[in-house]
Amino acid sequence: MAFSILGMINALSLKDAASRPIGRDIAYGADPRQKLDIYAPRQERRNQAQLPVVVFIYGGSWSDGSRADYDFVGRALAAQGFVTVVVDYRLLPAVEYPAFLNDCALAVQWVADHIAEHGGDPGRIALMGHSAGAYNAVMLALDPSLLARRDLLKRVRCVVGLSGPYDFFPFDGAITLRTFGAVREPMATQPVHFVSPSAPPMFLGTGEKDSLVYPRNTVALARRLRVVGVTVEERHYQMLGHPGPLLALGRPARPIAPVLKDVATFLHCHLEVAAPAAVAQTA
Repeated sequence: MAFSILGMINALSLKDAASRPIGRDIAYGADPRQKLDIYAPRQERRNQAQLPVVVFIYGGSWSDGSRADYDFVGRALAAQGFVTVVVDYRLLPAVEYPAFLNDCALAVQWVADHIAEHGGDPGRIALMGHSAGAYNAVMLALDPSLLARRDLLKRVRCVVGLSGPYDFFPFDGAITLRTFGAVREPMATQPVHFVSPSAPPMFLGTGEKDSLVYPRNTVALARRLRVVGVTVEERHYQMLGHPGPLLALGRPARPIAPVLKDVATFLHCHLEVAAPAAVAQTA
């Protein structure tokens, strides 16, 4: 995803008035890349109860990205009634697999330990990501070496993956070869390899015109989840390519596909919270 496109959306998009940033440049680790931003609904839309939390992980082929380019996502999700955390993580070539996954797990640990200080409920967390970020989010929920070993998986109520790679072995592209080609156990890099009945409910969305991460990834993971009895909501957006499900979260592109509405409905259902009136107005 070219940063110029994301920067343009951030610059030109009207911000969701029902949301606001409440924390910037918060460190969850010692590395300069281990930082996060927090967004929340406007105070007048909140009460004394803690709000459910969405942790958003962006994509970028595991080698590019900055949380600053995803302000529109944080604001969009916060306007739906969620405390939203957008995280940075270390990227290739500075680190190799699985360091970026470990960073994301560390960020979730920080959320579990500290989000109550920002009005969030540490017992009602959703993981969400786009592209490589969707891979990271799904792996956090499925690979027992990540959140489960930290005793954090019980806090994750559901997962949202948009345009994600979940079943892409053998590695046959430059991105996957660079990121995973040297791994000694390649099947251990595949989310479908870790599917079990204990997985949290998942929303898996993809653009039918996606030629970077083919929709078959979504189909394969959704099928595997259903086989073991995990609740899964599968959405195929006919007019969208690879970046489409992400861009449709922003206000300019929302008329193209109901991604925000679909995601918000799923999150409200599985985070057990009534949707605010703002949902219908901003979706």
